[in-house]
Amino acid sequence: MVQREGYLIFDIGTGNARVAVTDTAGNILSVKRSDIHYERDPEVPAALFFHPQPLWESILQLAQAALKEAGELKILGLTSTSQRQGIVLLDKEGNHLIGLPNIDNRGNGFEKELSSPEQIYQMTGRWPTPLFSGLKMMAFKEQCPDFWDRTAFITSISGWVTYQLSGHLVYEPSQATETLLYDVREDRWSPDLCDMFGLPVSMLPPVVPAGTVLGETLQEIAEVLNLDRGTKVIVGGADTQLAVKSVKPTVGDVVAVSGTTTPLTLVMDRYIHDQDARSWTNSHVEDQQWLLETNCGVTGLNYQMVKNIFYPQESYAVIEEEMSKMAEVECFAALGTSLISSREMKVPQYGGFYFKMPISHQLSRAHFAWATLWDIACAVKEAYETMVDITGRKPTYILGCGGGFQSETLRSLVAEMLGLELRIPKVSHQASIVGATIICNEALGRRDEVEESVERISPTGDPSVQRIYQRWQDLQKGICLGESL
Repeated sequence: MVQREGYLIFDIGTGNARVAVTDTAGNILSVKRSDIHYERDPEVPAALFFHPQPLWESILQLAQAALKEAGELKILGLTSTSQRQGIVLLDKEGNHLIGLPNIDNRGNGFEKELSSPEQIYQMTGRWPTPLFSGLKMMAFKEQCPDFWDRTAFITSISGWVTYQLSGHLVYEPSQATETLLYDVREDRWSPDLCDMFGLPVSMLPPVVPAGTVLGETLQEIAEVLNLDRGTKVIVGGADTQLAVKSVKPTVGDVVAVSGTTTPLTLVMDRYIHDQDARSWTNSHVEDQQWLLETNCGVTGLNYQMVKNIFYPQESYAVIEEEMSKMAEVECFAALGTSLISSREMKVPQYGGFYFKMPISHQLSRAHFAWATLWDIACAVKEAYETMVDITGRKPTYILGCGGGFQSETLRSLVAEMLGLELRIPKVSHQASIVGATIICNEALGRRDEVEESVERISPTGDPSVQRIYQRWQDLQKGICLGESL
């Protein structure tokens, strides 16, 4: 009997940590998850942080449970992926000190201290905002000087995981992109950028490409997880880039990743950036490739919140069924989606659902769910139009992946809104995990076994679509005008 083979994949998102076991074909054999606990700094209201040690202990427990559920399997390698913009600080002995997640906004206001934001944008492909870890560190240095004095190194959260597994501390390019200390054009750390932020180059680990075999699993970790001695640890990358990797795009393809946010990415073989700073340019997990990104902001999280309010005990399938029975459009939504990759990063502080008055007796919870999905589709349309304006390219189709595209309604709405065929690979649901599987196969020189079957959703040319988009744009403008109320 041929023994099954596969990988152990660590995926540290914004809301929860997941550990998955996959076979070499990308089939997910088990996934275990737990929420990540963040704490607030009472001295800095916008600051959030996490303690690495309890998170690491939780991750190991998830790994043990996932391996047990997966059954008999030879683990060939381990890798990790994680949220972008999140970092872990370590002392000179390599002990983790504190974690700063992507949603840590302690850097608010520090961007005003930067003298050359245009130069930073040209080198890094992103306008400096508090989202990025360079500004988090700049703020942390001032707000927590005693803690900062103990800090010798930083790495991404995915890099921290592979360090815990292997003992080798590195930074991977798709994650280094998010620091504002990395010259994305040249794929290297920039001493000039470090000087602009007042941060030492010495705290930045070596840059190592995704798919590099980093070393063997530490003996104590192998014993805890009951792995063979010599099991390889492989450099992973940022969750968005690995999600893009999962659909196997070629240069020129546009990929929408429907998750907590919805990045719209164009795969490129050269570095370009928008003169008006409406996009990000990211290092990819593929050598000599970049991703031009226009990001719709919070989308999937909005839908999850609406489900929790209106369908707390029901499945997403129930929502789909109820939406399919709707006869009339009774509700529209403007829920704060915005191009977070733009220079201004102007996200409305107010929003909501809009319906005719007096309230119709036909208005149901399904209309609120439908309106939320339309809000996402309209935001994707806006991001797409911005990308076309920047690049001048109009694709004949787009690729989609991520958990949001499990919704048949969202699939059809996006295809209709863009007027393009939407292609969703079979493996699209756990996209970053599947992308990590492909990375592992490549690292170990194995044949690509991940299935490439694709579902194609074509637009019907519904003439009401553009009217809905215009209504959505009008709502956005009205909310922005009244956001100070």
